[in-house]
Amino acid sequence: MPSITKQLKYNITQVDTGYLRPGLAACYLLIDHDRVAIIDTGVEHTVPRIQQVLKEQGLSDDNVDYVVPTHVHLDHAGGAGKLMAVCQNAQLVIHPFGSRHMIDPSKLIAGAQAVYGVQGLRDSVGEIFPVDAERVIVAEDLFRFTVGTRELQIVDTPGHARHHFCVWDEMSKGFFTGDTFGIAYPELDVEERSFIFPPSTPVQFDPTAWLASIDRLMAWHPERMYLTHFGQLDNPVLYMNTLHRMIDDLASLALESAHSGDSLGAAVEQYILQKLSEHGCQLDEERVKQLLDLDLDIIVQGLKVWISRQN
Repeated sequence: MPSITKQLKYNITQVDTGYLRPGLAACYLLIDHDRVAIIDTGVEHTVPRIQQVLKEQGLSDDNVDYVVPTHVHLDHAGGAGKLMAVCQNAQLVIHPFGSRHMIDPSKLIAGAQAVYGVQGLRDSVGEIFPVDAERVIVAEDLFRFTVGTRELQIVDTPGHARHHFCVWDEMSKGFFTGDTFGIAYPELDVEERSFIFPPSTPVQFDPTAWLASIDRLMAWHPERMYLTHFGQLDNPVLYMNTLHRMIDDLASLALESAHSGDSLGAAVEQYILQKLSEHGCQLDEERVKQLLDLDLDIIVQGLKVWISRQN
């Protein structure tokens, strides 16, 4: 299925999860000696895609040893329960603050239904299945595990969410970053330079912690980042300062809006559009808003929740 997969170096396969639109979210298959780890899962609808990719590589569900959501937001972990049901040999590796939501996803489901509605949740995410507690590895900071002979390590990275970690892959000298190292859609690239921005989603946005997490990742001297949104990002050192500045700027916009009463949504949209213009993006505003409409809305929601906690 060439339209949804991309074969990367170091035996890494990028799979478009099919969540909401093409090119919005990816998951990654890491393969070594016929053993597989799947980092981020997409949603229930993603599972047949993953199974097809395994089949195309001469593998099956039984070759999967680990399912590893970077955090429990549904675009990253909504399919974890279903994937664990079909991959009977796999263990789920999850952050200590996220494990209970994988074992009993009732709060995740209730929260998602409040946002999407019952039918909307079914259409966008599908069903959310629980994971047997006996198959869950609660991965503390710096937890190590191997896939075949390939060593992976968990690095705790709060800021986007408290239950977020990134996964270091020694073979590729890269991190699988979930949302910690931001969003960079390929459609917004200009002359092979990515436009990157931080998704300050509700309800646990913490700018101070997020800045520290970015610095922590960069202390490993990674050569590349594998973003869930979307794809491989080379030379991450080029983007670190941009992420720092944008996290600070978005927090400042939220504080200014709370003080002045001006529309935070309008301020965030204007800010992102201005940064895109400075980046050299030539897409028309309508196309940009199509690409970023969901992200802008979620960023504003996250900033508003953060502001409500400052008093």
